[in-house]
Amino acid sequence: MVKALISLALKNRLIVLLFSAGLFTWGVYSIKQNPIDAIPDLSENQVIVFTEWMGRSPQLMEDQITYPLVSNMQGIPRVKNIRGTFMFGMSFVYIILKMRWMYIGQEPGCWKD
Repeated sequence: MVKALISLALKNRLIVLLFSAGLFTWGVYSIKQNPIDAIPDLSENQVIVFTEWMGRSPQLMEDQITYPLVSNMQGIPRVKNIRGTFMFGMSFVYIILKMRWMYIGQEPGCWKD
């Protein structure tokens, strides 16, 4: 049966080629119409605190906003890392949280700090 299928495909090359091109076109169309994003998010769990104080210098943003926010958030439970950046009129504080899979063998809902 396989031998007959191969000989049929070799005898009718144009039909096999058109059928393959049709399948390829249908596949490309289906991929473009699919609204699902198949790329997983592998980044860490984080919260970004954005503050804005227009017209202020970076030094003032650090002294009045970024530093107090970062220092007051040091005691939050399940925080892995806190980073702060600032620029003219803007301040960003990135709070990286510990992920649940870091505690293998724990019951759901239980955290160990």
